[in-house]
Amino acid sequence: MYKPEEHNVICTVCPIGCRLTVIREEHEPDGYKVIGGVCKRGEKFGVKEVTNPTRTVTSTVAIEGGLLPRLPVRTEKDIPKHLNYELMKLINQVKLQAPVKIGEVVVANVFDTGVNVIATRSMRAVK
Repeated sequence: MYKPEEHNVICTVCPIGCRLTVIREEHEPDGYKVIGGVCKRGEKFGVKEVTNPTRTVTSTVAIEGGLLPRLPVRTEKDIPKHLNYELMKLINQVKLQAPVKIGEVVVANVFDTGVNVIATRSMRAVK
C-alpha cells in the first residue's frame, strides 16, 4: 500500500540501478530514511530525488556549414527536472553556424538557473 510520505525511485548514480524506498522520518538527520541502496551515494540521490529532482540534459542542435547537420550539447550542471521540457523546446529552436569549439556556450544561463548549455564536440566549418 502506498503512503504519501513514501516514495519509490530507481537510483541512477551508477549502473546498478538500486530500487530505493524513501520514507519521511522526522527523527532522521535529513528528514528521510532510504531503504534498498547499496551505497551512501544512493541514499543522497534518493533524498534529492524526492525533495529537489534535477537532471543533466543532453541533446543536439542544428548547425549550418559544418561536417554534420547536428551538434551534440548538454547542460553544464543539473537543472530542476520541471524545466527539462521547456529547455528541449528552446534547444530545438537553436541554429548555430560552424565553426564551434567543444565547451563553447550555446545557450547561456538557462531560465536564470546559472547553468549554460554547452557544445560537447567541436565542429569545423566545411566549404
